[in-house]
Amino acid sequence: MTWLRALKVTARSGLTVERKRLEPLVAARGAAGLAIVIGVSLAVFGPAVAASSAFGAFQAAIATFQRSWRPRPELALASGTSLALSTFLGYLTGSHLLLFLALLSLWTFLSGLSWAAGPTVGIIASSNVAIMLVTVTIPTSVTGAAVHAAMMVAGGCVQAALVILFPVRRWGAHRDALADALAAEADYARRLRHDPVAAFDPEPLMAARDAATITPRQARRRPRELHGARGIAERIRPVLASLADPAVGVPHEGEERDRVREILAAAGAVLDAAARAIRHGEPVRVPPAAMATLKTPDTGAILTGPAHRAATRLGALLRDVLETAGSTQNTPAHDKATPQTPQSPLLRPSLFALVPSALRAMRAALRHESPIARHAVRVTAVAAAGYLLGTWLPFGHGYWAPMAAVMIMRPDFSQTYSRAVARFGGTLVGVALATALVQLAHPGTGLSAALAVLCAGLMYLLMRTGQVAAQACVSAYVVFLLGMSGQQWTQTVPERVVLTLLGGVLAMIAYALYPAWETPRLRTRLADWLTADGRYAAAVVDHYAHPAGKACPDVRQALLAARDARVAWQEAVDRAKNEPVRHRGLSRAAAADAERALAQLGRVAMLMEAHLPERDATPVPAAARLAEALRKSTDQGAKALRERRLPRWDAVRTALDEWDGEGVPDRVVRKGAGLLLDTLEELTDALDTPPPPMLVDGTQTSGPPNGPGDGEGPAAR
Repeated sequence: MTWLRALKVTARSGLTVERKRLEPLVAARGAAGLAIVIGVSLAVFGPAVAASSAFGAFQAAIATFQRSWRPRPELALASGTSLALSTFLGYLTGSHLLLFLALLSLWTFLSGLSWAAGPTVGIIASSNVAIMLVTVTIPTSVTGAAVHAAMMVAGGCVQAALVILFPVRRWGAHRDALADALAAEADYARRLRHDPVAAFDPEPLMAARDAATITPRQARRRPRELHGARGIAERIRPVLASLADPAVGVPHEGEERDRVREILAAAGAVLDAAARAIRHGEPVRVPPAAMATLKTPDTGAILTGPAHRAATRLGALLRDVLETAGSTQNTPAHDKATPQTPQSPLLRPSLFALVPSALRAMRAALRHESPIARHAVRVTAVAAAGYLLGTWLPFGHGYWAPMAAVMIMRPDFSQTYSRAVARFGGTLVGVALATALVQLAHPGTGLSAALAVLCAGLMYLLMRTGQVAAQACVSAYVVFLLGMSGQQWTQTVPERVVLTLLGGVLAMIAYALYPAWETPRLRTRLADWLTADGRYAAAVVDHYAHPAGKACPDVRQALLAARDARVAWQEAVDRAKNEPVRHRGLSRAAAADAERALAQLGRVAMLMEAHLPERDATPVPAAARLAEALRKSTDQGAKALRERRLPRWDAVRTALDEWDGEGVPDRVVRKGAGLLLDTLEELTDALDTPPPPMLVDGTQTSGPPNGPGDGEGPAAR
C-alpha cells in the first residue's frame, strides 16, 4: 500500500462514526460524579480548584469505562491518585524548564512502556500524562498545588463510590458475553446444515471465557445461570462440527444427512432459546418441534458409528445447557456416560496482585525491536519536542501540542494516524460549537460548569462510537471548563486549534521516522500459530494412544494457546494491511491461503477431539509416533517460516506410512491423521508461490498487486 492510500484509509477510519449500543445510565453516572465534584469544589474552593478536580473526576470516570466486564472502582482510585501525584510533582518543577522536561520525559516514557501491561493500563497512563500538562498550569502556590492534588484524589474517590453504590446491569456484560457465545454456536449449527465444513470464529467463546474470569468475591455472588454454561458451550462446538463433517460423519446426501440436518436445526433452536434466557434472566422457552426432534427414538436406527456417537453426545450437552440456563421443560435424554463434574470458577487476580506481572511485562518490553519500546521512545521524543515548540511559539498555552500528541500516539500505525485525523477534526467541531455557544449565551461560572458536565456526559455516551465524536465533546468540555476558571475563549481557541494540529503532525512524523511496522513480523506470527496448532493436534492425537477419557487438561490448554496465536495473527494482519510497507516474502494472497490452511489444521484437530476415546478404549500405538512427529515437524516448520524457507513434513508422512497395516479400532483417528497431513501440505503450497517471469535483461517483472509476483519461490529466495 502506498503512503497516499494509507493516509486516505486511516483518515477515513478516524472520521467514521459507528453505530454502537449506547449506555445512557453509565454515562449519566459518570456525569453525576463529575457534577458533584465540580459543585463541591466551586462552593468550597473556587473555580480554579474546581477545574483541577473536574479533570481528576473526568479522567477517573474514563478509567472505569475501559474494557472490563465490570467497572472496577480501583481503576478510578488509581487514576485519580496518579494524576494528583503527577500534577503536584509537575507544579514543583514547572518553573524550571529543563527539570520539568526531564520529569515529562520520564513520565511519558513510563506511560508508553505501560502498554506492555495491556491497553487499559496504557490508555489510563497516557491520559494522565496528557491531562497533567494542563493541570500543572492551574495552581499558583505549593499549598494550592497540594489542594488541587487532594481534590483530584477526591474526584477519583467519588467516581469509585458511585460505581459501588449505583451499579448498572451488575452482571449484564457477563450475560451478554455468554449469550453471544451460545448464539454464535446456534448460528454455526444452522450454517452447518448447508455447508458441512463451515468456518467458526472462536472470538465469542474467547470473550465468554474472559468474562467468566472473575474475582473470588464475584464468584460467590454470580447468578446461577452463569455457572458452567460456558464450559458446556466449548464442548458443543466440536461435536457440532464432527456431526456435520462428511470426513468423519455421514455422506453428503441421503437419509443420514437429512437426519443430521434436522438435529442441527433443533440444536440451533435450543441454543438460541438458552441464549435469550441467559441474556434477559428469564426461564428457557424451547420450541416443542426442536424438543421432539432431539427426543425422537429412531435416530439410533438411522445414524451409526461416529455420527450416532456425536448425536448422542450433542443431546447430553444440550440438556446440560438447558439445565444451567434454568429450563423447566422436558429435555433430551442425558448421556449417562458423561459424568457431571462441578466446574471451579476462573479467578481473576486483584488490581494490586497484577502489579508484579505488569512490571515484568514492561521490563520484558525493554528491547530495541519491541513495538512497545519503540512507542515509548517515540512518544517521549514527541512530547518533549512539542512542549518546547509550544513554549517558543507566540501563542501561549504551549501544552496543547504535547497533550494532543500523547493522546494521539499508539503503538501501531493505523491507530496513530487515524486518531491524529480524528483529534484535529473533533477539535475543530467541538471548539467551533463551544465558541459559538459562548458568544451567544455569555455563560457565567455556574452555567459554564453545567455545560462542561453536559459535554462530559455526551463524551461518556458517545466514546465507543468513534474518535471524532469523542474528541468533539472533549474539546467543548475543555473550553467550558477553562471558561469557568475565567479564561476567555479568545485566549484558548486559536492556540488550541493550531497547537493540536502541530501535535498531530509531530505524532505522524515520529511514526514515519521511527516506525514499528507489523508487516515484517507476519512470518513470525504465522510461525507462532503453526507451532500452537501443531501442539494442539499432537495433544489430541496422543490421547488416542493413551486414552484418558473426556477430561484432558493438556488438550484444553493447547487449544487455548492455539486460539491466542490465531487471534494474534489476525490482529497483526489487520494492522499490516493499512501499512505503507512492501511485504517481505509473504504476499496478501499467500498470507490468506496460509491462514486458511492453519485454520483447517485446527479444525481437523477439533474434529478428532470430539471423538476422544474413553479410558477403557483400545489404545492406538501408532498415534503416539504420529503425535511426536507432529510436534517436531511443526516446530521445525515454524523455524523454516521465520527463515523464509518452505516447511517440509517428511516425518509426519513417514509416521502415517508406518501406521498402515495396524489395527485401528476407530476410523476417526486414521482419517483425521490423513487430513492433518493434507492441511500441512496445503500450508506449504500456500507459501510456495512462484516468482514472476524473468525479462530478457535478467530482471523480474512486477506481478499484479498481491498476486503471484508478490510471493516467494525458489528464484526469489
